[in-house]
Amino acid sequence: MLRLTQYIRSSLEGKVIEPLRGVILIWNLTNRCNLYCKHCYSWANQDKSQELSINEIEGISEELVKNNVKFAILSGGEPLLREDIYEISQILRKKGIKTYLSTNGILIDESNIDRIKESFDYVGISIDGTPEVHDLFRGKRGAFNRSLDAIKLCISKGIKVGLRYTLTQKTAKSLKFIFSLAEELKVPKLYISHLVFAGRGQKLSPVEKENYRKIVELIVDKAFEYVEEKKGIEIVTGNNEADAVILYRKFKQRYPERADVLYKSLKNWGGNSAGVRLVNIDYKGNVKPDPFFFHSLGNLREKGFTEIWNSNGILSRLREYPRKINGRCKSCEFLEICNGNSRARAYYAFGDYFAEDPLCYL
Repeated sequence: MLRLTQYIRSSLEGKVIEPLRGVILIWNLTNRCNLYCKHCYSWANQDKSQELSINEIEGISEELVKNNVKFAILSGGEPLLREDIYEISQILRKKGIKTYLSTNGILIDESNIDRIKESFDYVGISIDGTPEVHDLFRGKRGAFNRSLDAIKLCISKGIKVGLRYTLTQKTAKSLKFIFSLAEELKVPKLYISHLVFAGRGQKLSPVEKENYRKIVELIVDKAFEYVEEKKGIEIVTGNNEADAVILYRKFKQRYPERADVLYKSLKNWGGNSAGVRLVNIDYKGNVKPDPFFFHSLGNLREKGFTEIWNSNGILSRLREYPRKINGRCKSCEFLEICNGNSRARAYYAFGDYFAEDPLCYL
C-alpha cells in the first residue's frame, strides 16, 4: 500500500519515513459472502465446511506474534458472516495485533455497530462507483445505499472508517464520483485498489493503457490537493506500485528541493512487499505471499506458520531487494522503488512469478 498523502506531507516537512516495522496479515476468515462481486479474487460462495475454527485461529495467532505480525486485515468473503468474528478480533488484539475489518458494509447496522467499534481499530467499506455501477459490479440491487448507510453509521459513532474502491475498466468512469463522495462524507481515508487478475477478477478488463496513466495522475493530483488544501482525507493506493514513480515525478516538478527526501522514503517503503512484509492466510489455512497468488506456500493444518513463513524457495526470491525481475523491469531505473510490482499479475500473464507486470503503465 502506498500512502500518497502521508508521503507528500512528510516530504514537505523534510521527514524521511522509515520502513514499516512488522508484517501485515490479510486473513480471509471465510469464503461465504452475501454479494457476488465481479472482481472477487477468492471465488466467494456459501460453503463454510473448511473454515478454520476459532480454536485453530487462536493456536495460529501465537505463531503470528513470534513472526512479527503487527496488523491483521480481517476479510472474506464477507467477514461479518462469521458469528465469532468479534471473538477472533479480540484474540488477536490481546496479543498486540491491530485488527482492521474489510467489509462490504451491508451487515453493519445499529444491532452490531457498538461491537464493531470495540472490536476493530479501523473499518474499510467498499464502494466501487455510482449507485448503478456499484450495484452491477457487486451483483445486488440496493447494495450501494446499504454500504453508504454503513459508512455514515460508522462516522456517526466515531469509528475510523475508510472508503475502498477498485479501479477497473467497468468502474473507471466513477472515479471522480468516488472522490466527491469521500469529500462529502469526510471519510478519513480513501483506498484505491488496482485490479489483480485472480478469482473472478480474471474475467475483468483493466483500464485501457492509453488512459491508465492519466487516471493515476488524477489520483496523485488529488493527493496533492488534499495535502495542500488540508482537506483531511488520506489517499492510499494498492496493487500497482508504479504509482510511486508517478508520485515522485510530480513531486519533483512541484517541490524539487524536497524530492530527495521523498525518494529516500520511497526506497524505505520498498514497493511490492508480497512475501516480505505482507502475508495472506485463506479460510482453509493456506498461506500465500499475498491474497492474489495462484499457489500456496503451505497449509496451517499441516505445518506451523513459522515453518512456512521461513521456508526457502519462492519466498527467498521475493525477499531479494531489489527483486530480480525479467522483461523490461530488468533495466528499469525505478525497480528499487516499485520492486517489480504485482507478481500475481505477472504469473497470470506469463506463467512466471518473476516476469514483468503487464499492468505497469510507465
